[in-house]
Amino acid sequence: MVCSRSSTVLRRRTTAGGTRAVPQGLDLPMEVIDTFEAYSSGWTVLFEAQFTALPLSMRRALAHTKARGFRTIWWPQSLRDAGDGPVLRYVTRGVTPSQHAEVDPATWRRAQPVLPRTRELAGTFAPRSGPNCFGTVMAAAGISGADQEWMEQPPFERWLAAHSQPIRGRSADDHAGTVLVWRQPDGLAVHACVTIGDGWVLNKPSQAWCSPRFIWSTRHAIFHSRYRGTHLHRCRLTR
Repeated sequence: MVCSRSSTVLRRRTTAGGTRAVPQGLDLPMEVIDTFEAYSSGWTVLFEAQFTALPLSMRRALAHTKARGFRTIWWPQSLRDAGDGPVLRYVTRGVTPSQHAEVDPATWRRAQPVLPRTRELAGTFAPRSGPNCFGTVMAAAGISGADQEWMEQPPFERWLAAHSQPIRGRSADDHAGTVLVWRQPDGLAVHACVTIGDGWVLNKPSQAWCSPRFIWSTRHAIFHSRYRGTHLHRCRLTR
């Protein structure tokens, strides 16, 4: 399968030939949707047979780096032959690596009573798309299975209300168990992460398969997680 941004030549093909942006009857896996649609839209899905059936000029236009954002068309067999390298390059491109190896052992020990699973989760990937920031925070605090779910706001808010107290200011940012929550003006939570102490945060930026559970500095996590129109709120876990 190739995903290419719609171009003039493809739009003409769509109008004349009835080609759909996504083939009729196809339910794309969440992993495919997150790979191409999570941060940008306007992609058209073609399978290998569909692509090779197109005129040469159209294939060249679709394969162009500026149209697709990638230098190579990776068909399933191509990826099998190439091994993990292309996927690893995709995952790490433009991303600040997880810094869990830099965390002092004493920091992990102090975080253990409040965040018993933080060290276990740090630097790992969920097995699929879906598990998100809210579930990661809850799992770090010991909620079984939360790291495997697409955790929606209502259960996260109920858990947060039952196990934390709102706080003001940044004085607790260097301690384990400060939940940072970004909210829209109507109060809806759109992102959350949790401090593990000594200037570090456990943060899963998105529900995508390629988004690991990072350990970042608190400052970097706050900068990275800012969204237009949202405000940062803090809660202190009380267990």
